[in-house]
Amino acid sequence: MISRTPPQIERILDKAVAGERLTSSEGVELLRSHDLTAIGAAADAVTKRLHPEPIRTYNIDRNINYSNVCAAVCDFCAFYRPFNHAEAYVLPLETLYEKIEETVALGGDQILLQGGLHPQLPLEWYEDTLRALKTRFPQVNIHGFSPPEIYHFHKMTKLPLETVLERLKAAGLGSLPGGGGEILVDRVRKLITRGKVLSDGWLDVNRVWHKMGGVSSSTMMFGHVETLEERIEHLDRLRDLQDETHGFTAFICWTHQSPKVAPWFGKDAVDGRTGGVDMSKLPEAGAFEYLKTQAVARLYLDNIPNIQSSWVTQGEKIGQMALMFGANDMGSLMIEENVVAQAGTVFSLTLDTIKRCITDAGYTPRQRNVKYELIGA
Repeated sequence: MISRTPPQIERILDKAVAGERLTSSEGVELLRSHDLTAIGAAADAVTKRLHPEPIRTYNIDRNINYSNVCAAVCDFCAFYRPFNHAEAYVLPLETLYEKIEETVALGGDQILLQGGLHPQLPLEWYEDTLRALKTRFPQVNIHGFSPPEIYHFHKMTKLPLETVLERLKAAGLGSLPGGGGEILVDRVRKLITRGKVLSDGWLDVNRVWHKMGGVSSSTMMFGHVETLEERIEHLDRLRDLQDETHGFTAFICWTHQSPKVAPWFGKDAVDGRTGGVDMSKLPEAGAFEYLKTQAVARLYLDNIPNIQSSWVTQGEKIGQMALMFGANDMGSLMIEENVVAQAGTVFSLTLDTIKRCITDAGYTPRQRNVKYELIGA
């Protein structure tokens, strides 16, 4: 017996394909549905309407974690270390230079510069670092400092967000990554983290940056303690801000990666210092849920132009399939990745493999920059 897409799901999908805005209840209904092929086909149709050109894109950058010191405690993070921990580090400029030189040699035009919420580094350290990097590599875009980091600078200095961002922009900051979004619902954020910006603050950082003329990406880490309604609330808040500012260039989602190695702080620290959620015990959302959620995001986020595949968490095959479930970009070559790798999830693709994934999906691969402008041949 051949199953048929339920009429109510078909109606919602037809509405999205036609370019009409979905309601939050319709988004939840899609997430509750198990009709992956129909949802994926609708997302693919929307992607082809938004990006009819016979290409799919990728970029070449390097994720440089300038420090692993962090004053926040996140149940899902095996990467961070507290100040004065034996394994804590702050990279010197010479090391940053070497990493960027390697990136440029591979054809990269950007670095993703992120760290933790360091309790001791002054704002001047970040300004000096940015100036030094831009002086040495003026052609390289610094996609730097996630909204939680920016908000941390604001709290530490007691300066307005506008002032912090203006100073960083003047020093060489080019664009903001979307890290630290997780789920933009305070119930969820309070359960899985302590000492980290809540939902309004994350959005405010992007709002201020966008109003200064800057661009940023948006993200979602799902498949942990959130409900389906809260996933849609997250997408709704991104869509509302994009209506206001038009500053998000892309959306990237990935599933929570349960640590395959024990977080350094151990279960007692999780129970004692955060919401008591042992996220290593949570069942992982699989490829089905990843592809469905990404496809629903493509249908729901009608004002965010690009959706990026997350092969770094899903692997080559699912990362490629994401191009048929709403993504128009394969993401970065990711010359270096430390945070997800620290949890024991390590996927690595060469540039040739990324290009082959795009070609085998029926498209021509093209390199792009942070604004999704094509570069190179």
